[in-house]
Amino acid sequence: MNQIENSQNIAEAKEVNVPKKLNKLRWTFVILLLIGAIVNYLDRANLSVANTTIASEFGLSSTQMGLLLSAFLWPYAIANLPSGWLVDKFGPKKMFSWASGLWSTATILCSFATSYSIFYMARVFLGIAESPFFTAGLKVNQRWFSDEERGVPVSVINTGSQIANALAPPLLTLLMLTLGWKGMFVLIGVLGYVVLIVWAKLYRDPTSEETLTIKGALELAAEDKRAKSSEKQASWGELFKFKNTWFMIIGNFGIMFTIWVYLTWLPAYLVKARGFSLKEMGAVASLPYICGIVGVLLGGFISDRLIKKGVQNITARKVPIVGGAILAAASVAPLPFISSTVVSIVLLSLGYFASQLPSGVIWTLASDVAPSNQVASLGAIQNFGGFLGAALAPIVAGYIIDTTGNFNYVFLVGAGLLILGAISYGVFLKKAK
Repeated sequence: MNQIENSQNIAEAKEVNVPKKLNKLRWTFVILLLIGAIVNYLDRANLSVANTTIASEFGLSSTQMGLLLSAFLWPYAIANLPSGWLVDKFGPKKMFSWASGLWSTATILCSFATSYSIFYMARVFLGIAESPFFTAGLKVNQRWFSDEERGVPVSVINTGSQIANALAPPLLTLLMLTLGWKGMFVLIGVLGYVVLIVWAKLYRDPTSEETLTIKGALELAAEDKRAKSSEKQASWGELFKFKNTWFMIIGNFGIMFTIWVYLTWLPAYLVKARGFSLKEMGAVASLPYICGIVGVLLGGFISDRLIKKGVQNITARKVPIVGGAILAAASVAPLPFISSTVVSIVLLSLGYFASQLPSGVIWTLASDVAPSNQVASLGAIQNFGGFLGAALAPIVAGYIIDTTGNFNYVFLVGAGLLILGAISYGVFLKKAK
């Protein structure tokens, strides 16, 4: 009887009505972060679109261009480690402002590069500068949304990457043809400054009264308890002592590897393995990314829906993460054995959709596992693991293709790593004590 009464009390405590004005304000911040994510990813994609033009102008070999394309990923992965700690220490307003200003500067500097080495260093600078963005977004959501509603806004922000990936080929190609590749870089950089100005003017953290309205006394008490219990683990380095941290690194590594195989090798696969012309490839390549937008949003919706039905937070996050990884593996593994082009496109689209189901939820999971004063730190460490997979993906895929002459083992390796990610999250990740 007492258990029933306690469950009712918890349910009632979670039923917090957020006033329309306050709800509009916090969703304004989410939309602004979504726009920031789109600009953020356009800054990453511009080099891929201008690949052949820049290679011709600078006289670069394919190997040199491959190294230039990867120059962003390694610094981004490593810089995620301190960036999360910095967001926890200085807050999302300052860190997002600095990050957006610096990554916009790095993008514009690329247009003034006069040598390969200068261009390479500008891309390294870009990777470092962009590293605090998603951790800052996670911190904003942790402050402005309660546990049971956090999955959707985090997923909305993460759709920015998918929107940018879908827009990049036609939009950036048009800008490059109109303004030249240098003008394209400058314009995208200027857009980042606009986002910075709007963010610096509009964003603020919630007041204590607003926090109480959003989260309720029960959740605040739980957060306070978790923060106090972890006072001795105040630095991000201490988080590496916990098994959950390593399982999140391994899990995200497995999932992100396959995502970045898509982002770096999908056009080549469609042309070389499936016989599409460049014009046809441009249209077909956008289909998986459009499906990815739906996947990110659906993953956040599923996890929040499960929590509202009484499912424990971490379990609710695991459903789209593990289910998405398994479905993605089941979609890409058969590709080497499929002769039908139509079926292969369907499987590619389904695979990318499924691989994006975990995207926003993975970030939200960090806020469920970590104490409130270490949310961005754990999220950044998890993202570090993911981008180690991302950085290896184009290199491993390229080596396999050169060695075997086809893409078959690329998809099989990707499927295997997706299953590894599902096991790491689904079996080994446990509720923090």
